[in-house]
Order: sequence, then structure tokens, then C-alpha cells
Amino acid sequence: MDYRTYSGSQAVLMVVAVFTLLIGGGTFTYVAARQATPTPIELSIGAQVVQAATPVAAGLRYVRLTEPDRTQVLDDQGETVAIMTDGSRTVHLIGPKRTFAEPRFTKAKLHTEFWVRLAPRPWRDGAETEKWFVDWFAKARDDRSPDVLAVAREYTYLGKPKKDREGRQYSGDAAFGPLSDIDPDGRAENSDFYDYLGISWSFPDKQEKPHPDHYLSLDCSGFLRMVYGYRMGFPLLGTNNAGPGLPRRSTAMAAVGPGTLLMPNTGKRARELDRLLPGDLLFFNAGPVQGANIEHSGIYLGVDDRGHHRFISSRTTANGPTMGDLGGESILDGTGYWALRWRTARRV
Repeated sequence: MDYRTYSGSQAVLMVVAVFTLLIGGGTFTYVAARQATPTPIELSIGAQVVQAATPVAAGLRYVRLTEPDRTQVLDDQGETVAIMTDGSRTVHLIGPKRTFAEPRFTKAKLHTEFWVRLAPRPWRDGAETEKWFVDWFAKARDDRSPDVLAVAREYTYLGKPKKDREGRQYSGDAAFGPLSDIDPDGRAENSDFYDYLGISWSFPDKQEKPHPDHYLSLDCSGFLRMVYGYRMGFPLLGTNNAGPGLPRRSTAMAAVGPGTLLMPNTGKRARELDRLLPGDLLFFNAGPVQGANIEHSGIYLGVDDRGHHRFISSRTTANGPTMGDLGGESILDGTGYWALRWRTARRV
């Protein structure tokens, strides 16, 4: 499913098509979305289910789609305002266009109107009428503070250091960290967010102390935990068990992590690019033996100015987080190193 299918004038045409089909069938009666107590209208289109629902704000319409199950918010012009995915706290809002670039490692640029934020609760169908969402959504639409994508970019090459009130650096160019003695190519997780910060951390299931030689370093999964956990406030676990938070290692995030699994890990290359939205967690088999094993993770950014599906991840070749192409193009399409090793994705 292409998320752009129901944007702009196409969304208006879809509503008209539903109206014509239902009236033509002579079975249902169309009720305008602005009516106080409308009768829902559903139309099954292959794997798609479209439903017009009661707006929580004047001029907004809520459309239900599948693969994954989600709610798309449209304004009175049929333009997409936001997307909420069932079982996920991630909300994709449309805002001012931004450009992300990393000229040291790639000539590609990424222009996006998506602003990726975390709602207080996982989304479910019908939550648009609940007070917690109405209150949060009203503020989130105008929020221009750093979102998931902007925060992720803060740790790339030449990222400017930022410090908190205690003088502790919490943002800025991150290294990957020392390579593992057990796994010399660096795929073993060693540098978590608390290592970057240089502070001890108490998880619900474990206590951790930072490694001095990992200061200001983030491995691939530590990068995800820094962005989504420490910076954006998503709960974190200290172990790799299933639970109410993001596990430590990439393989556990993919298998038992929270949120919505976007496609199964079949042990072969994932191809469901149309299910992805910026901010989704990506998981790769980067080991010597191909299959379902997961050894690397990253964050999907979107389609770049060259038409490629680009992501950002922390890896040894760039010595930290990068959206660039050193040591393999950071794209999911084509026949490059990472494209062939992409296995699954999750929306938290």
C-alpha cells in the first residue's frame, strides 16, 4: 500500500467512489462526516478497508487502512494530516518540509514533511474520540521541537555537542565504540546510551554501569535506544526479554520488541517497502551466514532525492551513526549490501 494513495485530490475521489458504489447498490445510506452521529461507511478494496468516522476537530476525517492496520487523518482538502498505527505509539504528522544531508558520506539528500513523535499510549481504532488523544494531538500538530528524525541526526558526523544542566553531554557526534573481543567486526552490542552519557542506569529488570572506554559511543541498537528511549521517552529494558519496553539487542527488538511488526522475518530479503514510514526500526542480517538471524538495526528515513529508500544506523565504517554510503549504501532498494540483508521492520 502506498501511503500517498489517499492524499490530495485522490482522497476526495475515494470518498466520491464510496458514495457512488453504496448508493448504486441501493443497500446503504451515506451520512456526511460532519454530521453529529454519522453512520460509518466501509468499502473493502483488496486488502484495504476504508472507513469514514466522526471527526474530533472541525474539518478532519479519519480513514481506516490495513497492512498495517492504521488510521489516516485527512483535512477538508483531502490532504494527509497524520497517521496512527494500531498497537504503536509512533504518530506520523505532516509539517514543514525539512532536508537531511550528510555530504561527507553521501551526495543524496532527503526532503521530508514527516514529523515523527510518540503519543502517550499505543493507538487503537476509535481513539480519536478519547480525551487523551484529542488533547495530545492538538498540541503535537504545532510542535516543532526536535522529533525522532531530528534527534537521530544529532549523533552523526560533526553533530554539535549539547549539554544538560549538570554539564553532561547528551547529544553530538557519536563514535561506534571499541570493537568486541568476541566479535571483532563490531556487530556485538557494546555501547548503549548510558555509555554515551557516562552514567549508571537502573532498568526495571537490570542495573548497568557505563564503560569508560565507551563514553560518547553508540552501537547500532544503543543508537535506537538513545533516540527512542533516552531522548523521546520510550520505556527501555536492560535485558533481551519481552516486556514493556525496548530490549537491549537488535535481535530481541525484532523478535519480541514492542509495537507493530510490519512484516515477518522469513530469513529472506524483506520487500514490503510500501509498508514503511519514517522512524520505523529496521533489522538486518549482517552475519556471515544468511538467514533469519539479526545482527544490525537502523531507523528508516524515507525516500531520498534519488528515489532510494534511505535509513540511518550506527556502524563501524563511519565510526558511528550515518545515513551515508561508506561501507555499503544506506538504502533498502537495489542490490547493495544492506538491501540484500534487510529482514524485517517494527513501528514502536
